[in-house]
Amino acid sequence: MSSEVITLIFLIFAIVMFAWEKIPLAITAMIVAIGLTLTGVLEPAEAFAGFVDGNVLLFMAMFIVGAAFFDTGMAQKVGGFVTKFAKTERQLIVAVMIITGLMSGLLSNTGTAAVLIPVVIGLAVKSGFARKRLLLPLVLAAAMGGNLSLIGAPGNLIAQSALNNVGGSYGFFEYAKIGLPMLVIGILYFSLYGYRFLPKQEDDSLDTNSVFNQTVDYSDVPQWKQIMAVSVLVLTVLAMVFEEQIGVELHVSAWTGALILVATGVISNKNAIRSIDMNTILLFVGSLALAKGIEKSGSGALIADILIASLGSSPSPYILLFVILTLSALMTNFMSNTATTALLVPISLSIANGIGADPKAVLMATVIGGSLAFVTPIGMPANTMVYGLGGFKFKDYVKAGAPLIVVLIIVAMILLPLMFPFY
Repeated sequence: MSSEVITLIFLIFAIVMFAWEKIPLAITAMIVAIGLTLTGVLEPAEAFAGFVDGNVLLFMAMFIVGAAFFDTGMAQKVGGFVTKFAKTERQLIVAVMIITGLMSGLLSNTGTAAVLIPVVIGLAVKSGFARKRLLLPLVLAAAMGGNLSLIGAPGNLIAQSALNNVGGSYGFFEYAKIGLPMLVIGILYFSLYGYRFLPKQEDDSLDTNSVFNQTVDYSDVPQWKQIMAVSVLVLTVLAMVFEEQIGVELHVSAWTGALILVATGVISNKNAIRSIDMNTILLFVGSLALAKGIEKSGSGALIADILIASLGSSPSPYILLFVILTLSALMTNFMSNTATTALLVPISLSIANGIGADPKAVLMATVIGGSLAFVTPIGMPANTMVYGLGGFKFKDYVKAGAPLIVVLIIVAMILLPLMFPFY
C-alpha cells in the first residue's frame, strides 16, 4: 500500500475519531503519530518532532506566564476593569473579539491568544459568565486578526516569500484590505447572531491540577509579585513584536519570561508545572505528525491537484476563487493553518502561472482560506490551547465555527475580486 493511501486512511481515521470523541483527542492524535511511524510514512524523529516545535514550546512557556498573571490576581483585576464597561455577555464577547483581533494583527495570533487566555478566564470568573462562551470568540478573533498584517500569521509570510520569488510582494498592511472587513463583519455577525451557536451548558470544572481551577483570595498577594507578573508579560509581548529586530525567536522570549517568573518566586515551581496542559501538547504534537505525513506522502498535493484539475483547462476565475478558498478552509481545519498554507502556496502559484492569473491574487485567496481554521481543535494553535481549559467538545467548534466560515467565504468572494482581481 502506498504512503499516500496510508496517510489518507489515517486522515479519515483522525476526522472520524475527532468527531466521535470516544477516546480523548490527544490520544487519537498520538495514535496517528505512532501509526504513521509504524507504517513507514514518517521516521520517528519526524513523527515526534512536535515536542521541540517552536509553537509547542511557546505554548508551554505562555501557559506559565499566563498562570502567573492569573496566580497573582492580575487577570481578575483586568477582568474587573473590563466588566465596568461591558456589562452583558454579548458586550463582553464583542470586547474580547475586538481586543484580540487588533492585537493579533501586530503580534502573532498564537502569541496574542496565549497572552489573553488567562485574562478571559479572569473575565469569566469576575463576571460570572461561562468561560467557554468567551474563550471560543477569543480564538476565532485571533484567527481573523491574523490577516491584518504580514506578521499576523506564519502563512502570511510563507505567501510573501513565494511572491518575492516571482518578483512581487505584499505591503505590510495589504492583507488588511481583506482581513479588516472580514474581522469587522465577523465581530458584527457574532454580536448579532453567531453568539447563539456558542456552547450553552455551564462550564465544566477545570482539571483539579490546573492553577486556573483554584479559588484564591488575592488580597494578600505582595504588590511586587503583581508588578513583576505584569512587567514580564508586557516585556514578553514586546519581545514578540520586535522578534526580527532583537533576533530572538518567540518561544525563546516566552521561556525567558517564564523562567524569570519561576526564579523570582512570582509563581511556584509546582504551579508552573501544573499550568502546562499536556492534553494540548499531545494533541498538537500528533496533529503536526499528521500534517507532516500529508505533506511528505504527497497525499495533500494529490487531493489539491485532483480538485483543481476537475475544473478544466480554462476555469472561471470565480469558480477557481471559490475552489481555492474552500479547499484551503477545509484542509486548514485538519492540518495546522501554517502547514496548509505551506502546502497550497506552491500549488496555487503553479495554477496562477498555468492560467495566466495574477499570482498575488491567487496567493491572497490561499492565505485567506487557510486562516479559516474555526471548526476543529487542531486547526490553529490557539484552538488547541483553549480546548482543555474550556472543557470543549469537538462539536462546539463545529457549531460556532462552521457558520462563520460560510459568512467569511461569502465576504471573501465579494472582496477578493475587487481588491485582488485574478486577471
